[in-house]
Amino acid sequence: MIKILMKLKTKYILPLLLAGNFINAQVSIGKQGLSGGSSILEFAGMTQTFAPEDMETSNIRGIILPSVVASPVFTPVNPSTNHPQNGTFLLDRQTSKVRMFENGNWIDMTDSGNVSSLIPVAGTETGNGVIVGAASSSSKGVLVLESATKAMILPHIKNPHLTVKSPYPGMMCFDTVSKSVAVFDGNKWSYWK
Repeated sequence: MIKILMKLKTKYILPLLLAGNFINAQVSIGKQGLSGGSSILEFAGMTQTFAPEDMETSNIRGIILPSVVASPVFTPVNPSTNHPQNGTFLLDRQTSKVRMFENGNWIDMTDSGNVSSLIPVAGTETGNGVIVGAASSSSKGVLVLESATKAMILPHIKNPHLTVKSPYPGMMCFDTVSKSVAVFDGNKWSYWK
């Protein structure tokens, strides 16, 4: 069964992802279409305007951020190949915090959490990740969204601290009730407006 899934992944999914590198792609995950032209990546369950007539989202799935042994170090004089870019989000296993890189500094988005439930990654990382929206990018990451006119729309979840029964450390979403970004550090949810 696993061999069949790997063949399907290699034969169908990988070429589709690679094709996205050569066109100005817009991607929807878990739904049939996009809500508008302003998104480069959009997830199921999103609400339109937060108006009372909007349909309630029943989504309980968010994005799982990559977990790294330690946040890459910013060196302005001699940037390494793992040089962080503004807007990089990750879960730092050393500090047990969800962090974002901005203007040469890592900003903690959560207090120290609990990373003991992280499942170790098996295998060797290859390539420079997947780029959506451009043919190439100078940014490094597992998933790079490259666009001058479009943004990523996070998965919308109503009260993630109540509705997501088994959140994984590094989960990120948009809470439709508090109207804020929610991130899970392995212990608790933190909310950013």
